[in-house]
Amino acid sequence: MKKLLIIGMVWPEPNSTAAGKRMLQLVSLFQKLDFKITFCSTAAKSDHSADLNILNIDSQEILLNDSSFDDLIKNLQPNIVLFDRFTTEEQFGWRVSENCAEAVKILDTEDLHFLRKAREKAYKSKVEISKEDYISDVFKREIASILRCDLSLIISEFEYQLLKNDYQISPKILYYLPMFGEKFKAEILQFNDRKNFFHIGNFLHEPNWQTVLILKNIWAEIREKLPETELHIYGSYAPEKALQLHNEKEGFLVKGRAENVQDLFLNYRVLVAPIAFGAGIKGKLLESMIFGCPNVTTKIGAEGMAFGDFWNGFIAESNQEFIEKSIELYSNEEVWDFSQKKGFEILHKKFNIETFKPDFQVKLKEIITNLAAHRNANFLGQILQHHSLQSTKYMSKWIEEKNRKK
Repeated sequence: MKKLLIIGMVWPEPNSTAAGKRMLQLVSLFQKLDFKITFCSTAAKSDHSADLNILNIDSQEILLNDSSFDDLIKNLQPNIVLFDRFTTEEQFGWRVSENCAEAVKILDTEDLHFLRKAREKAYKSKVEISKEDYISDVFKREIASILRCDLSLIISEFEYQLLKNDYQISPKILYYLPMFGEKFKAEILQFNDRKNFFHIGNFLHEPNWQTVLILKNIWAEIREKLPETELHIYGSYAPEKALQLHNEKEGFLVKGRAENVQDLFLNYRVLVAPIAFGAGIKGKLLESMIFGCPNVTTKIGAEGMAFGDFWNGFIAESNQEFIEKSIELYSNEEVWDFSQKKGFEILHKKFNIETFKPDFQVKLKEIITNLAAHRNANFLGQILQHHSLQSTKYMSKWIEEKNRKK
C-alpha cells in the first residue's frame, strides 16, 4: 500500500474551520486512492480536534527544529508528503528532501495567503487594491514554497488562473482541487419551515470578524423591514469583543460555537455573509448549497464558486444592495426556491468529487513515475530548493543546537 505523510500546522478541527473540513476531505480522497496515511503536527491537540484514529489514520506528534523528525520520515519512507500550508513546507520541506528525496512533495495552499493578506491591508487602509499590492514578503515566501514542491493544490479557479497567467507558474506543478460537496441526501426543510438569518465563521480568521462588524452595522435596516426576524451569529473561539455585540432587543444574537453546524444550515432561512476580503473558497457558502440554505454574499465571497451567472441567492456589490437582497431572499418564497435549486446545480457541476478523483489519480501516478523528469522541468524550483535547503537547514540546526544547550 502506498504511504502518505501529512504535516499539519494544526490538528484538523472540521467543526471549527473550513480548513479542517478541507483536510479531512483530502484524507478521504487519498484513502479512496489506497494510501495509508500518517498525520503529524507540532501543535497541541484540542478538545475539538478530529479523532483521526477512528478514520484509520496514524497520528504522530513532532517537534520543530528537532532531528527526531528525520528518524520518523526515514522509518516511514512515504511515497508522498503533503504540507497543509506553505509555512509547514518552510519548516519541514528541507528535512523531507534530505531524508526522503524520492517522496513527492505536495503543498495544499488552503488559499493564497498573500492574496488574503493584501486584500486585508487594502480594506483596513480603505484603498483600492492593485496587483502591485500582492508583492510582499508573504508573496515571495509562498511562491517560493509553491516552486519548491512537486505539486501545489489550488482550491480556487480564480487563484489557479492568477498563478498561471499573472505569475507564470507552470501548470505542470499546479492542480485545481476545490472543496467537495453534494446535495444532502436526507429531507431538507423548505421555505415556510425555516426562519431567521444566521452567519457562521471561526473568529480566529480575521475576515470572519470583519464580516460580523459589517452585519452589526447593516442589521438595523434589515430588521426595520422584517421586525419579527433575528440574526444569529455563530463561530468558534469568539472573543469578548464579539460577545459584547450581543443585543437581544435588536435581535442580534451572538451564539458562539455551534454544537451542530449541519442543523444551522437545515433550519435557518438565509445565510448572510457580506465578506469584504479573503481568498480561497468559503466553506460556509459551500455548506449553504449542500443543505439547501440560500445566501447573500459579496463578489469576494462568491469568488471561484459561482457557475457562470448562477448563484444560490444573491451576490451584492454594496451594503445597500446587500440589505435589499437579504430582505428579498428572506421574503420571497419563489426567489428562495429558485436560489436553492441553483445551489444544488452548482454543487453538481463544480464540486462533485467524482469529477476530480480519476484525473487526480492519473496526475499523482504520472509524477511518481516520472519524478526526476518532472523536477528537472521545474528548474526554478530546483534552484530555490538548493539555496533554501541550505539556509533553512542551518538556521534550524542552529536553533536545535541552542535548544539542546538549554
